[in-house]
Amino acid sequence: MDRLDSSLIALRRILRATELFGRELKQAAGITAVQFRVLQIIAETGQVTAKEISLRMRVSQATVTALVDRLVRDGMVLREKSALDRRQTNIQITPRGRQTLDEAPDPLQQRFVRNFSALEDWEQAMLVANLERVAAMLDAEDLDASPVLHSGDIKRATDI
Repeated sequence: MDRLDSSLIALRRILRATELFGRELKQAAGITAVQFRVLQIIAETGQVTAKEISLRMRVSQATVTALVDRLVRDGMVLREKSALDRRQTNIQITPRGRQTLDEAPDPLQQRFVRNFSALEDWEQAMLVANLERVAAMLDAEDLDASPVLHSGDIKRATDI
């Protein structure tokens, strides 16, 4: 097998792993990987605004609003007006949302983070450079993407 085929197979394996994890998470917890990441951010901070989530995930506020709408509808988070600033709405996790986090399968990106963190500094730098190069080769360097391993379009309403 030549290098071209090997590289395409490696890319396909990465895409397939994210697809399979997304299905597993949806089946086990009833949420998408992107919704799961939003829940994690809310749980980490206690309460957060949509703007803060959008900055952390590097997606638009409109995308976050749609994600939070779905989580509110499913009873996993709630919106509450800030006591300090009436213009601000805080998002908080509910007991159901916390239970979903606790019972969900190990997120794919957390497996990656653990393994990536175990690499030497030079290996991390080399891997980041290579991944950025692959993104550039696919003309994907300017795409709106959050640090969530998810194979679908995060803006598609049916996935949100």
